Amino acid sequence: MSERNIKLTIEYEGTNYSGWQSQQNASTIQDKITEAIASVTGQRVNLIGAGRTDTGVHALGQVANFNIEHNIETERFRDAINYYLPDDIRIVESVQVDDEFHARFDAKFRRYRYLVGLKPTAIYRTQRWFQKSLDRDILSKAAEIIKGEHDFKVFCILASRKEDNRCIIEHSQWCQIGPLLVYEIRGNRFLHSMVRSLVGAMVNIARTDKDLNPQNLTLDRLRDILDAPGEERVVFTAPAHGLYLVSVGY
Repeated sequence: MSERNIKLTIEYEGTNYSGWQSQQNASTIQDKITEAIASVTGQRVNLIGAGRTDTGVHALGQVANFNIEHNIETERFRDAINYYLPDDIRIVESVQVDDEFHARFDAKFRRYRYLVGLKPTAIYRTQRWFQKSLDRDILSKAAEIIKGEHDFKVFCILASRKEDNRCIIEHSQWCQIGPLLVYEIRGNRFLHSMVRSLVGAMVNIARTDKDLNPQNLTLDRLRDILDAPGEERVVFTAPAHGLYLVSVGY
């Protein structure tokens, strides 16, 4: 029996978890799946995730991989692991990949989605951010400004800044679907809290009630910040519960 590298595609509702990454004294997605794999195989594996989603963030297509020597058929890992998982975490697919595959370092792009609800709801309040009186035209213009290669350090948590904070954003667009405003963004990499900070900034620019935009952020200022970022963080962070990791490309 030889060791195999197993790739998982995962969806989860992040409401009840302290994000993806394992932490002491906290319930995380990574720990729940690792524990489920141990229940199936009797082995404790090193589960590598493609993205470290924050507390409350959801996923439709998170990707992870682990190495294991076990006789269970690859495609059966999905159902076997799901048996031991809570209902808010699901393995969508399990496949065998090359030994060298690494869910995080081999990723070519990540795609995120943010949902803004235009009317209050009792049912979906943990899956979207309620806002009112947003200017759709301004949101669309702001999304266009974000496209391209920029230094996004002002949209990153200070303690998480890297030596190189440049990201290439290939797609950035708002659309409306019924009572929802949906923001889609795809890029080669994302900094910690970057998507939520960008959404928060765009929403503040687009609010028709300017009293809710205390720093007077404008489209021109957003463009200037991306062209020549300073050190001060742009502190308009949208709540986590509206964010989804949609897919990871390889």
